[in-house]
Amino acid sequence: MKLLILTYGTEGDTRPLAALGHALMQAGHTVELLGDASTLGIARSLGVPCSALAGDIRATLAAEGGMRDINRNLARLATQRSAEWMRQALEHGSDCDALIVSGLAAFVGLSAGEALNVPVIGAMLIPISPTREFATPFLPFAVPQAFNRGSHQLFNQLTWAIFRKATNRARADVGLPPRKSLWQTHPVLYGISPALVPRPRDWPDNAQICGQWIPPAEAQGWTTPDELVAYLDAGEPPIYIGFGSMAGFDHARLLEAVVGAVGSRRALFNAGWSGIDAGRLPANFHAVGHVPHDWLLPRVAMAIHHGGSGTTHSACRAGVPSIIVPFAGDQFFWGGRLRAAGIMRETLKGSSITATQLSRAIEFADTDAARMSAARLGESMRQEDGLAEGVRWVERYARS
Repeated sequence: MKLLILTYGTEGDTRPLAALGHALMQAGHTVELLGDASTLGIARSLGVPCSALAGDIRATLAAEGGMRDINRNLARLATQRSAEWMRQALEHGSDCDALIVSGLAAFVGLSAGEALNVPVIGAMLIPISPTREFATPFLPFAVPQAFNRGSHQLFNQLTWAIFRKATNRARADVGLPPRKSLWQTHPVLYGISPALVPRPRDWPDNAQICGQWIPPAEAQGWTTPDELVAYLDAGEPPIYIGFGSMAGFDHARLLEAVVGAVGSRRALFNAGWSGIDAGRLPANFHAVGHVPHDWLLPRVAMAIHHGGSGTTHSACRAGVPSIIVPFAGDQFFWGGRLRAAGIMRETLKGSSITATQLSRAIEFADTDAARMSAARLGESMRQEDGLAEGVRWVERYARS
């Protein structure tokens, strides 16, 4: 089969879809991936054919307002680019057998599937299918259980309300009638772990949890830096600190909290997209660039990160405690999942984090209880094969 993957988001959004694309190619299918230009490096390293969609997500995340206005800025980006994304999807998908859609491009992808008259499969990293078992992951606070399902429905409808006009303008440009309501019958695959989020009992049959979609390190053409190996071998396992694609936040506050909480312990620091100058860090901090999480995280004592779905899964899979310092979106949800699993105790927030709060979180992550909880979860997750499950479900739904 020939498959087009259409996604738009940060590296954390594109990386799992590139991994899924690579696995589909290994299974004998032809794949092309469309995503933001700055996130396509992983697809190229995996040998997945790819092209850039219009837009610049790094500039959007670093725009004035930063994390405070992230949802508004991302929505503006998607609504401004919907028509271009539609044209690109139809051009690249003209002879495809099915579309796999994700992220900010999902509504455009569903519409493109209509225009091409091919099956469309959702591929998500956040559980957004309505359920009574937990609230929408985009709420930064808890709600009574009775409101769980309603919170999903409300958030999904509000999201559609934001994107409906731009989506319908893009549809009109290619001769499609306006869409009045959300799509609900297409299959949705989730690249998340059933050990971390068990499949809700009230989900429909078209929603499936596969397990994490993680690119194999050996397929990325990545060479282990000698300097990093020497650092890891020179002392006790360090604390890993990285905030992925997060940008536009209060660097000074975060650095003060991290440096104060870590103290004299060995630490690895990955600046990611933050723009933080690693040269300002103390001598016990060792700066690193991109290192595959499945290679690095099993070698650290714990991971302090923003709580993106991919980083959270990778740290859990490695069997090490995580400390999530969330900024926006679903990051608060993953923090809640780790607290429920006994890996975290503190409820943190990126916009107000202090050294005292982070010190308490590190202290708990150092306990036998947290380490044992992390180890048990990691052992369970390492038994999963999310990519094999993803390929199986894609093949089933694409041929239906």
